[in-house]
Amino acid sequence: MNVTYQDSNARMSQVAVHNGTVYLAGQVPSDASADMRGQTEQVLVRIDQLLSQAGTSKEHLLSAQIWVTSMDEFDQMNAAWDAWVVPGRPPVRAAVEAKLAKPEWKVEIMVIAALPEA
Repeated sequence: MNVTYQDSNARMSQVAVHNGTVYLAGQVPSDASADMRGQTEQVLVRIDQLLSQAGTSKEHLLSAQIWVTSMDEFDQMNAAWDAWVVPGRPPVRAAVEAKLAKPEWKVEIMVIAALPEA
């Protein structure tokens, strides 16, 4: 079994690739002072970077899991998401309200994508 790991430390990897599928760890914002939309946009930029590093892109998304700290701000997250996702290629998705590891974070997103066929 061939699994590759990228951006790893002792606890976790940011990316794992196996059998043509790219798995990303949950991504959180780098600037927690931003509002929900701003934090979501930061997370989506990081997802783009990690997918590219792994050899794929958001055009090949299969699924997304999204955690938000307040459904009162859900529309802001969706506005950033809708502007980012490839038209006609939305992944399967679940979004839930949850308490995140740091209270200043408003959103965390984890995605799975396919590697494009060579």
